[in-house]
Amino acid sequence: MEKFCNSTFWNSSFLDSPEADLPLCFEQTVLVWIPLGFLWLLAPWQLFHIYRSRTKRSSITKLYLAKQVLVVFLFILAAIELIFVLTEDSGQATVPAIRYTNPILYLGTWLLVVLIQHSRRWCVQKDSWFLSIFWILSIICGTFQFQTLIRTLLKDSNSNLAYSSLFFICYAFQILILILSAFSEKDDSSNDPSSTASFLSSITFSWYDSIVLKGYKHPLTLEDVWDVDEETKTKTLVSRFEVYMTGELQKARRALQRWQQKNSQRNSGTKLHGLNKNESQSQDVLVLEEAKKKKKKSGTTKDYPKSWLVMALFKTFHVILLKSFLLKLVYDILTFLNPQLQKWLISFASDPDSYVWAGYVCAILFFVVALIQSFCLQSYFQLCFVLGTKVRATVMACIYKKALTLSNRTRKQYTVGEIVNLMSVDAQKLMDVTSFIHSLWSTLLQIALSIYFLWIELGPSVLAGVGVMVLLIPVNGILATRNRAIQVKNMKNKDKRLKIMTEILSGIKILKYFAWEPSFKDQVHNLRKKELKNLLTFGQLQSVITFLLYLTPVLVSVTTFSVYVLVDSNNILTAEKAFTSITLFNILRFPMSMLPMFVSSVLQASVSVERIEKYLGGEDLDTSAIRHDCNFDKAVQFSEASFTWDQDMEATIQNVNLDIMPGQLVAVVGTVGSGKSSLMSAMLGEMENIHGHITIKGTVAYVPQQSWIQNGTIKDNILFGAELDKKRYQQVLEACALLPDLEVLPGGDLAEIGEKGINLSGGQKQRISLARATYQNSDIYILDDPLSAVDAHVGKHIFNKVLGPNGLLKGKTRLLVTHSIHFLPQVDEIVVLGNGTVLEKGSYSTLLAKKGLLAKNLKTFIKQTDPEGEATVNEDSEEEDDYGLLPSVEEIPEDMASFTTKRENSLRRTLSHSSRSSSRRLKSLKNSLKTRHVNTLKEGEEVVKGQKLIKKEFIQTGKVKFSIYLKYLGAIGWFSIVFIILAYIMNSAAFVGSNLWLSAWTSDSITFNATHYPASQRDMRLGVYGALGLAQGAFVLIANIWSVYGSAHASNILHRQLLNNILRAPMNFFDTTPIGRIVNRFAGDISTVDDTIPMSLRSWMLCFLGIISVIVMICMATPVFVVIIIPLGIIYVCVQIFYVATSRQLRRLDSVTRSPIYSHFSETVSGLSVIRAFEHQQRFLKHNEIGIDTNQKCVFSWITSNRWLAVRLELIGNLIVFFSALLMVIYRDTLGGDTVGFVLSNALNITQTLNWLVRMTSEIETNVVAVERINEYINVENEAPWVTDKRPPAGWPSKGEIQFSNYQVRYRPELDLVLKGITCDIKSTEKIGVVGRTGAGKSSLTNGLFRILEAAGGQIIIDGVDIASIGLHDLREKLTIIPQDPILFSGTLRMNLDPFNNYSDEEIWEALELAHLKPFVAGLQLGLSHEVAEAGDNLSTGQRQLLCLARALLRKSKILIMDEATAAVDLETDHLIQTTIHNEFSHCTALTIAHRLHTIMDSDKVMVLDNGKIVEYGSPEELLKNSGPFYLMAKEAGIENTNSTAF
Repeated sequence: MEKFCNSTFWNSSFLDSPEADLPLCFEQTVLVWIPLGFLWLLAPWQLFHIYRSRTKRSSITKLYLAKQVLVVFLFILAAIELIFVLTEDSGQATVPAIRYTNPILYLGTWLLVVLIQHSRRWCVQKDSWFLSIFWILSIICGTFQFQTLIRTLLKDSNSNLAYSSLFFICYAFQILILILSAFSEKDDSSNDPSSTASFLSSITFSWYDSIVLKGYKHPLTLEDVWDVDEETKTKTLVSRFEVYMTGELQKARRALQRWQQKNSQRNSGTKLHGLNKNESQSQDVLVLEEAKKKKKKSGTTKDYPKSWLVMALFKTFHVILLKSFLLKLVYDILTFLNPQLQKWLISFASDPDSYVWAGYVCAILFFVVALIQSFCLQSYFQLCFVLGTKVRATVMACIYKKALTLSNRTRKQYTVGEIVNLMSVDAQKLMDVTSFIHSLWSTLLQIALSIYFLWIELGPSVLAGVGVMVLLIPVNGILATRNRAIQVKNMKNKDKRLKIMTEILSGIKILKYFAWEPSFKDQVHNLRKKELKNLLTFGQLQSVITFLLYLTPVLVSVTTFSVYVLVDSNNILTAEKAFTSITLFNILRFPMSMLPMFVSSVLQASVSVERIEKYLGGEDLDTSAIRHDCNFDKAVQFSEASFTWDQDMEATIQNVNLDIMPGQLVAVVGTVGSGKSSLMSAMLGEMENIHGHITIKGTVAYVPQQSWIQNGTIKDNILFGAELDKKRYQQVLEACALLPDLEVLPGGDLAEIGEKGINLSGGQKQRISLARATYQNSDIYILDDPLSAVDAHVGKHIFNKVLGPNGLLKGKTRLLVTHSIHFLPQVDEIVVLGNGTVLEKGSYSTLLAKKGLLAKNLKTFIKQTDPEGEATVNEDSEEEDDYGLLPSVEEIPEDMASFTTKRENSLRRTLSHSSRSSSRRLKSLKNSLKTRHVNTLKEGEEVVKGQKLIKKEFIQTGKVKFSIYLKYLGAIGWFSIVFIILAYIMNSAAFVGSNLWLSAWTSDSITFNATHYPASQRDMRLGVYGALGLAQGAFVLIANIWSVYGSAHASNILHRQLLNNILRAPMNFFDTTPIGRIVNRFAGDISTVDDTIPMSLRSWMLCFLGIISVIVMICMATPVFVVIIIPLGIIYVCVQIFYVATSRQLRRLDSVTRSPIYSHFSETVSGLSVIRAFEHQQRFLKHNEIGIDTNQKCVFSWITSNRWLAVRLELIGNLIVFFSALLMVIYRDTLGGDTVGFVLSNALNITQTLNWLVRMTSEIETNVVAVERINEYINVENEAPWVTDKRPPAGWPSKGEIQFSNYQVRYRPELDLVLKGITCDIKSTEKIGVVGRTGAGKSSLTNGLFRILEAAGGQIIIDGVDIASIGLHDLREKLTIIPQDPILFSGTLRMNLDPFNNYSDEEIWEALELAHLKPFVAGLQLGLSHEVAEAGDNLSTGQRQLLCLARALLRKSKILIMDEATAAVDLETDHLIQTTIHNEFSHCTALTIAHRLHTIMDSDKVMVLDNGKIVEYGSPEELLKNSGPFYLMAKEAGIENTNSTAF
């Protein structure tokens, strides 16, 4: 080497001086060849990679030109240098070889760089990561030569001037190129900046700046978030995964078969040998057999292929796993460089003779190591979280795909809720584990390394400290399990409370009618009390855990140091030892506390993996028995077909032989349970084949018995993915009798239908379902009883217009399952089924002539029908009450239990955009059959008033107002808050104190030499250090326990206010707000206030004060630090503000885009047979993929925003470390090693704390939204007060006279009047019947009397008191109603009759006797204490109706209102009710709202309402004489005079 450069290559004396330098030869050889070697080694692989993955060439940009031009300049400079050397060579003495080789090397290198930069034109990412690294290396290595040359020039200005100036120019160009390569070039093919970002931009996540800025300026929307790239699209992921999945599944299935064979052999073996072995053996076998039998019963016997999923996922994503593994490894190793550097710096400060440059190098190394660590860690996190979301997306998509092919047998093992849970909960758990999968080996590595380095420092006494840590792990474990038990208990309480809340909200109308709110309020409050008691216990335990966590580091350092000092008098604590150990203990603390968490989360995930494996490994639908043949002569042929729903049961369809010719209309009839629907399902391939097959010619459309409606507009439901053909669409609407409905529905066919068709009546759903099938132009129509839910006249219309010989479907093959016998004469062929076999088949006339089964049945039927024929089918079976608002199940997930266990926020804002439409009014018979044109909305038209009934949930955007924080803090109590903050501050003070004390202790080692260190001094140091440590823990404990009580108090106050206010809200609030949304306030939001907010606030407080105390300590040591901390603080706050705005909105977008995936999925599962019949699986898959991708892009963006923030914060943390190290070097004369140690060990800890603080701030911001949402409902306007100063006289109403004077009412301010000025007098004890078409305002009359609706004009006077002048409860307690739908609450029978315990048992039994329920109740085991199930599900509808009657009998009020039950009761019960009412309520004024005219023919007066006005009013006899509206209605119902009322 020496000859090669003609100067010294290496001499350590160069470094051993205050002005250290490296030899020029070393700089020109080794330091030049490092970057070049890197480039030349990697270039071939790079070029090959580019060649393999090239895309189309992109256009040339200015940036590219600039880079190329600069490299060409470098090339020219190298050439000039070579020429210089050559010219120089001829003249003087020999020139060293190095002067030739380097320029030649550079010439080749710059050509290579030009080539690589050019080749990147064919890539999406224009900037090569390894070129960037090459420039960085080159510049770093060049720095040394740069400073050497400058020094030489300063000494002797004209030595080698030409060479030096060439080198300087070259160096400048390289820096320029590096700066240029930091900019990203856009690519035409990809608009996702992450894929085109340059290397520097992607490791610092600068490409994300634009979104952060956008999010700061205005709340982000879905359009602002970039789509995921092709690689990450669900479709790509699934197709890659499925390749591995099929392979692994086959392996697993083979293994399973082998295992089963072995087992069966072993079983037969045991049976043989079991006899001659000793008794105990056969005992075991018996026990095993027993267990097996039990297992069989529970239905889990079916073994499934196990442990293939993890393998398949690993194979799919092994590249990402490998990359993240390497990054994590580098990070972990670098972590342990910090304590070594710290040790070096302390010894530097303690030793006054060491050179200053060593300190500077150390400070710079601190910074460099920290930077590399940051970039490694953040890239590692990015890879892992992205991997997690990919795994989640893959699993979700596979679960969805599987659902479309599941066999019925497998499908029966799951409820819809369970399958949705697989998708939401289990996939989420997998995601969480994959994100942290590397932490398993990494924690072990960190623990091992920490202990190794500590051993080097302190020897065996380390084991004492580690022992303390290990001992504390089980203690924490025990506390944590105890805590989990409490949480489980609390879940149960919460479920009970939510159940009651849901019931209260579903039956809120009854509560208002009967003025029962106070009783239910108390029930909820009692449950809530239990809940809060548990919360307090939970909080106290949590505080103890925190206390232990706080004590751990203190205890560990105290025990270790005391053992170290006491073991041997020669052991003296020096600053190096003490502070290096403390830093190592800090590193050790994290993996120690995390390890148990990881293990438990892996265990949880393994359960999820098993569940997903079982589901994905389930058997698929086997449709081999259904053959499709286009050239077949028959439309459908069953040959010897036997099908079953489950292989273990006997066949439902037995040996059916049946030919159906193309174009026939075939009716399938039979008794209930004769297999009509099963026959249809068999054709669709939904059943399991036993033998035989079915041949089908052409495509199939299917109308199921239970109509399946999607959440969307009516138009979407009918088109079902097909193109819109205006003419055909219009015909279908008209034929399916949907036009009158569309007239009424706000927005026509663009009215939005809620989930499961919640805002349509049964008949409307059925007709939309039929319209969907009719619109699809299929060959064969399978119609499973489509006329069951519609009225007789509508049924006739549909049969004629759609199904019959002249309908829209004439010429198609139609299979119609029906119970309507009067359509039979018009069909081509009738198939009579019984017990799954065909009993008779033929045309109507042949079967009648045969006098077979059908003929017999027809006879009996004709005898039964009453004289009025079919016209008595109530006109009302298709209507709900006036505002037709069923309570919405909108935001309630399938089951409350799964709801509460789901991630806190994953369901925070479940779907808020389905809507219910307002009142539906069917027009009279004549109207409904006239054709009308539907006003389909033009795109430009605005939404009709009332089309969106449900107000879109108010999604908060922007910052949470400060007043909300104040509201919460105020609820805790200001005195508590001051006290808590004081305790936390004391804790910080103790922390600073113990650090200063340790620093003083270590300085003893300099004051006293090892020989005479007094024992008393040593014990004092130890004692005080321990005491300060304990003080830290104690203050945290006090603060935490106090804050637990404070926050429980706050929760209590908020819940109480919320409940009180919701119960006082007017009825229209409940009509426009889905129940789910209100329940969500009581579930999600209250639990956030209970658990999450207090925890976040405590953590925030600790983090904040921790950072403050570190900064205070650094400033105490070096006051100059204040100058540095101010600008860093400003940057920190700015980054924080930018980030929080974006992150908050992304979290909202995530939850908003996640819900549709689940709801679409549960919809799909419930409509499987329809989707399969229409063969629309692909369309639904696509829809699901789009949904998942939309959600993915929000999650991706959110993950990236976290990394963006972390990189910037860690930079600030690294700068703090760097500057504190730098100041230690600069002021080393005034500081000792002890101070340096104590500043650095704290500064090193600051980075994580800074990160945490921002996390906590944004966490608090996200969660305080819950307080905001609760507050929104605390401020809902209330109805009139329950009791006012003006009380009605005692015994009011004594007579029961009611006067309406010009009474007007409307439902909501923006709607029209419903009652348009009603005036009439009702005398005492008169019986009034109220009749009118649907929507005439009958129910509004009741609501007006009870002041559910407040008058818009006029008044109602009862016994001389204007009802608007008294309190609501005073009014409602004096009226009685028997409501239309009998609503009961879960609780005892007694509670349902008398929630306030106002009546004695005798009175209740008497009421039950009058209501004909006494024998039933007396027969119950518990009598009056019999538990009623939710909504009264364990009683028949008739019994519920009678209970409502008993309620009314107990009230004994003077005024009775009966909203007649539609079709809930059989004639017998109806008769009983009517008689009881006659006898028992003879002394009352009674208003009956009738839907069947029979019931009111014997009343004193009849009031006929139409369109909100009274049209006729008088006795039934009078009204029947003049042919007015009442007469027409009576005629329609077949009533000619008052006596013909037949019960």
